[in-house]
Amino acid sequence: MAVNRRKGMIIGGVVAGIVVVVVAAVSAGVLDGFFKKSPAETAKAAGVVETADAVKIPLKALDSGKALFLSLESEGRPLYYFALKSQDGAYRAALDACDVCFKSNRGYRQEGDLMVCNNCGQTFPSNRIGEIKGGCNPHPLARGIDGRNLVIRKADIAERKDYFALKRS
Repeated sequence: MAVNRRKGMIIGGVVAGIVVVVVAAVSAGVLDGFFKKSPAETAKAAGVVETADAVKIPLKALDSGKALFLSLESEGRPLYYFALKSQDGAYRAALDACDVCFKSNRGYRQEGDLMVCNNCGQTFPSNRIGEIKGGCNPHPLARGIDGRNLVIRKADIAERKDYFALKRS
């Protein structure tokens, strides 16, 4: 009887330890890659609205400075883009692709105030997004502010559909 009780306490301790480690990892963001939302889920959670001709992103969804990665379906293929508020207070938008590495269709990730090319590793300060075109810079998207929304015309995104000819890896 004492042996079974001891086994139960050991198993209980191991399970409690695993729970503590998982909770700590989730809190620290270590497991974010496992629970990453799709662009559609991200858009819905952020309150993004698509009209017939534009995408409207609530400014408050960008105020954290964290890039919001989105996609638009055009001619049967997803076209990826992102929007963010840079440290200088400007709202910016760009394709999740560049003129050089677009064929890899790997896009960018955000590390602090930098956007990092997932193909070549080049980094770009957020306050330069949408300002510089060419090379490995994220391809800029025209955008405007209408009330409390950042507005991007769907035609401006769809115009660059050739940047997304391959399936995203």
